[in-house]
Amino acid sequence: MIPGRRYTPSDWLAAVWRRRWLPVVSCLVITTGTVVVVKKIPHRYRAEALILVEQRSVSPEYVRANVTTESVKDKLPTISQQIVSRTRLEDIVRKLHLYAEMRQVRPLDAVVEQMRRNIQVKLVEGSESFRVSYDSEDPEVAVRVTEQLVGPFIGERAQARAVMARDTSVFLQSQLEEARARLVEQEKRLEEYRMRYGAELPSQLQSNIQVIQNVQTQIQAIGDNLNRDRDRRLVSARQLADLQSEQFLPEAGPSPTTPAAGEVATENTPALQRLEAAVADVRSLELRLTAQHPDLVRARQLVDDLRARARSESAVASAVRKPTAAENARRNRIRELQAEIESLDRQVTDKLASQEHLRKELTAYRARVDALPTRESEIASLTRDYDTLQKVYQTLLAKNEESKISENLERQQVGGQYRIVDPPRRPQTPLGPDRRLMMLAGSAAGFGVGIAWAVLLQLLDKRLFTTADVLAGLSLPVVATIPFMPEDAERRTRRAWRVAELSMALAGLVILCAVAVWWRVRV
Repeated sequence: MIPGRRYTPSDWLAAVWRRRWLPVVSCLVITTGTVVVVKKIPHRYRAEALILVEQRSVSPEYVRANVTTESVKDKLPTISQQIVSRTRLEDIVRKLHLYAEMRQVRPLDAVVEQMRRNIQVKLVEGSESFRVSYDSEDPEVAVRVTEQLVGPFIGERAQARAVMARDTSVFLQSQLEEARARLVEQEKRLEEYRMRYGAELPSQLQSNIQVIQNVQTQIQAIGDNLNRDRDRRLVSARQLADLQSEQFLPEAGPSPTTPAAGEVATENTPALQRLEAAVADVRSLELRLTAQHPDLVRARQLVDDLRARARSESAVASAVRKPTAAENARRNRIRELQAEIESLDRQVTDKLASQEHLRKELTAYRARVDALPTRESEIASLTRDYDTLQKVYQTLLAKNEESKISENLERQQVGGQYRIVDPPRRPQTPLGPDRRLMMLAGSAAGFGVGIAWAVLLQLLDKRLFTTADVLAGLSLPVVATIPFMPEDAERRTRRAWRVAELSMALAGLVILCAVAVWWRVRV
């Protein structure tokens, strides 16, 4: 390069034109090399399958699925990991005998990684579908590998959904059985509590109060009846004592054996006389003492003994003389009064027993009412736990039934499923490489290398060709120029270069035409 020389675009064009054979030769050489290299590069074929995620054919309003169905966009990373998983790819490599040469020199992990680079899983925008593709040098291999990637995946997904639905049903069934057992246990506890404390529960409060009032009324009524029976017995006892005293008296006149006033009765005194005195004592004692007083009890016992003795004496006397009609009437009345007194005694005894029973019953019912606050808190706790368990059981029962329906839905392939819309087909045209573009790029690169080489030679050339070169390189004025006058040998040499350049141009054109024809025939 001449120091101080500034080149214009026309200067560069002139410099390239002077060395125009360099771009031509470089383009021919690099284009030829590109053709050779491109010819050795194998074709790449791609087989792909379109998979659609179908929505459930049964409306969720009727059957609720127990397996969640996410959008393909959200699940695509998971789907990609499942498709290109190491286990799946290793199985395909062994089954289809892929990468035989590579497996001999490299480990299986490297082979799987290389195969993973040739697999693509892409989402189809605006739809619930995605594409799975595989690139291979053999179109048949590409189709078979794509089929192995897609077919088992769809089967596994359907089986996985069925398994998930079944597992969900099994889990809900186990929870339902556990909830049922807890509910039954709570029901038994509640039943035992009600059977044990049923009469003390809050629901029995009004009935208990009513029973207490009724028992109190019955006790009062029995007390009143008891007082009346006691009064009747007292009257009957007095009448009986009077009749028994009169039974042994003679029909008329005083008794010759009646002791005088103030005379003390002895053992030899007739029983009838002593009975009269004993009855008189009983009457006086009944006016002053209660029925259970010991003195009154002894006096009554004496009256009973004297009556028995008087009867025996009367029986002896009756055997001697025949009784009169008045005596027979008196005896009948005595027997009636005795029977009435015995009946009254039995009634009094029964009523006393009934009264005692009612008092105990009253105490029991009052104890039930007193225990009401404790039973109320206990039954509230048991009922609250029972209601909670019952709600849990009903919820699990409903979910379990829905899970069974959803499981049948998945088993019959009615739920959301993966379906192959476009199965993989044998590719008709290769995916790559783009040989035309590569040869065009090679020709352009060759031409560019030639131009760069011409520019480099111009930069390294320090010869002076024009007046501007002289002025820039020597800083001297140009006085005159001598035109170029070549000799015959130089003319012949220049003519030979022109012929060579024309020949190379023609050869390059022929080569380009041959490459175009070859490309057309092969492709």
